[in-house]
Amino acid sequence: MSTPTTISPVDKLFVGGEWTSPASSKRIDLVTPSTAEVFTTIPDVTEADVDAAVRAARSSFDSGVWRKKSLDERIQVLSKVSELLGERIDEVAGIITTEMGSPITLSTKMQAMGSKMLLDALIELAPQYQWRDTRKHATGNALVEKEPVGVVAAVVPWNAPLQISIIKLTPALLAGCSVVLKPTPQTALNAFFLADLLSQAGLPEGVLSVLPADREVSAYLSSHPGVDKVSFTGSTAAGRKVAAQCGNDLRRCTLELGGKSAAVVLADADLDQVIPAIRALSLRNTGQVCSNKTRIVAARSIRDELNDRLAEMMRSMPVGDPFDPDVEIGPLASAAQLERVLGYIESGKSSGAGLLLGGDRPSDLGAGYYVSPTVFTDVDPNAKIAQEEIFGPVLTTHYFDTEEEAIAIANNSDYGLNGSVFSADVYHALDVAREIRTGTVEVNGNGGGFYAPIGGFKNSGIGREAGLEGFDAYVEIKSYGLPAEVVDTFA
Repeated sequence: MSTPTTISPVDKLFVGGEWTSPASSKRIDLVTPSTAEVFTTIPDVTEADVDAAVRAARSSFDSGVWRKKSLDERIQVLSKVSELLGERIDEVAGIITTEMGSPITLSTKMQAMGSKMLLDALIELAPQYQWRDTRKHATGNALVEKEPVGVVAAVVPWNAPLQISIIKLTPALLAGCSVVLKPTPQTALNAFFLADLLSQAGLPEGVLSVLPADREVSAYLSSHPGVDKVSFTGSTAAGRKVAAQCGNDLRRCTLELGGKSAAVVLADADLDQVIPAIRALSLRNTGQVCSNKTRIVAARSIRDELNDRLAEMMRSMPVGDPFDPDVEIGPLASAAQLERVLGYIESGKSSGAGLLLGGDRPSDLGAGYYVSPTVFTDVDPNAKIAQEEIFGPVLTTHYFDTEEEAIAIANNSDYGLNGSVFSADVYHALDVAREIRTGTVEVNGNGGGFYAPIGGFKNSGIGREAGLEGFDAYVEIKSYGLPAEVVDTFA
């Protein structure tokens, strides 16, 4: 196994724009998934650290040190971050692969370069957002402005940590908010890396803190009276708790939660197009992406050919050392995640579904958290493995006789985050896609890009991120009643 340069223990926390000593001397061991070995340690965040971070954010917001800067000035700082990130793509990709096992090619292209592209897209969109509007009517005349929501707690999971940090931090900072970024301890290092870039780029003191906290301290942050808004990405179970607390406190929140997305393959679909799309969009990051299309819902007339092609595809995906650029399936992110995925595989075996491929652990990869790519076929749409988010390299196949049945299977889920439809007729595929109750549907494998919003229906969340709509989460709308001639000066 190869690893990047040894990472020294982290002794400080980034609080209010400064590297400061933590309130506690306790430490957390970080384990690299490829070897299951400890590779460094970080401070154990406490409620006292949260209090300090929120206090700094509140002070910076109320003082206006960032909030009162022009949009152009804020864009200048974020543009510098993009420049600095572009110079260190390989470094941060290596950090992420070490932290959570993402295959290095994916860490480079999606986790690092993709994060820069997302940052650039949000910077480009910011001037297009309608920060101000005027309304004239016989009943009165108004200037309507969008101002920053205040202090934001941005809670980020471990699977795509840099990208999800960017998708929250960028619109929040461009809107003028102050932010406490809360990554998981497992992926603290890339968050500290990003904090350092923001500091170098000229973000004023107090505006950003980074606290890699456990669930208990994270809950304390989300319910802190000094926080105005919680932006949470994670499991649906945890999201419910965040929403309940925010509802009790009347605190604003947006939630990007789990998914169990379906790829609908119509009878006329070109399998030469379908299979590469499933490879790219169903098994990304060793299956640990919430928008992965893990339920393959296909016409019964193509069942045998599709099964053969899926098995061939899975066998051709190299499994192993995530630092090998040819590897497509790396280790799962943690011992807990490995146990979870193996539990679902055993559930699939006992459910009566056919095991087309996999269902075990590779015998030649040592102590890392590896599981063989697995396909269950002819799965009951109500089975546990078809209904619950597995978050590993496990696919299920389901077959239909009519398109109405296909739509019903695709919609037979508590989730509604993502999906795909494949057909030789793209307009017909779009008609079918309109019947699927999800926030995004990719037609013939085409993604919407970083200008499009993402988010879910049903238990997949509340609100949207990215695109112009992504700014909505970080603003409050304020109306000013003014004389008509004054309103006209703002038009």
